[in-house]
Amino acid sequence: MIENMAFLFPGQGAQYVGMGKSLYENIDECKKIFDMGDEILGMPMKDMIFDGNEEDLKRTKYSQPAILLTSIACAKALELRGISAKYALGLSLGEYGALMDAGALSFEDGIKLIKKRAEIMDSAISPEQGTMAAVLKLTPDKVEELIKRAKEFGLVEGANYNCPGQTVISGEVSAIKASVKIAKELGGRVLPLKVSGPFHSSMYKDASYEFYEELKKAEINDFEKIAYSNVKGAPFEKGDDVKELLRQQIMSPVLFEKSIRDLLDRGVDTFVEVGPGKTLSGFVKKIDKNAKIYNVEDIDSLESTVSSLSL
Repeated sequence: MIENMAFLFPGQGAQYVGMGKSLYENIDECKKIFDMGDEILGMPMKDMIFDGNEEDLKRTKYSQPAILLTSIACAKALELRGISAKYALGLSLGEYGALMDAGALSFEDGIKLIKKRAEIMDSAISPEQGTMAAVLKLTPDKVEELIKRAKEFGLVEGANYNCPGQTVISGEVSAIKASVKIAKELGGRVLPLKVSGPFHSSMYKDASYEFYEELKKAEINDFEKIAYSNVKGAPFEKGDDVKELLRQQIMSPVLFEKSIRDLLDRGVDTFVEVGPGKTLSGFVKKIDKNAKIYNVEDIDSLESTVSSLSL
């Protein structure tokens, strides 16, 4: 286990058709992960991931389990090459990948939880009711001013605190639309996101309690690694109610930047994004330009990362 390294597990939006396919075709243990995923989910998930269409894969109820399966396969590919990190951090649904990597959730429980979480989040609130947007080029103080002013037009809250210069807001469509003009007045800009709901806002309070009924069925095991809570922006600790924190996570801000800064304070200088895309790698670069950042999403990136880490 590498002491100064963290695995990063991506969240919704990172998906693309064909992700993980080369791992499935070349590594038996990765093939087993996707095959077991199909069995647990009760649907041909890997067909949708490898050869489906982009619109289907964008739907929350499909994208969340698809990304999680791909991320776990990527982590397994690294493990088979003798690479394991002391720390695990995920963004939103990626927190489940981190908990699975840390041994706190079994593969089966993790997949079942994400299936239910995705279904609840997909159906709880319609896109006409709520949405999300990225706020760019504003200081934290200006972001809070924007949120305060936009609240005159409806519910709006900070949802993802990703890195300097990028915060995602979430809430009612009217308030998110109003924030575009307000951001310009404050010297920044707002980029509407193509999502199916106002994730990580209090609009999901009822959904969080519905999901808690599923969380009750899962078993939380002893942690084999240090994993981070999105709600705390800090590691899970002995005595934490993990299930309650996961319930809150659906309706609470994701404190990604705070978590990364905590990792840096602990001496972590190497980050590997395990799963589709390089979104989290980009956030880390903006937080600390000196951090060593790699990613694994297919055979080529696996070989490149293993080669670099072995130097």
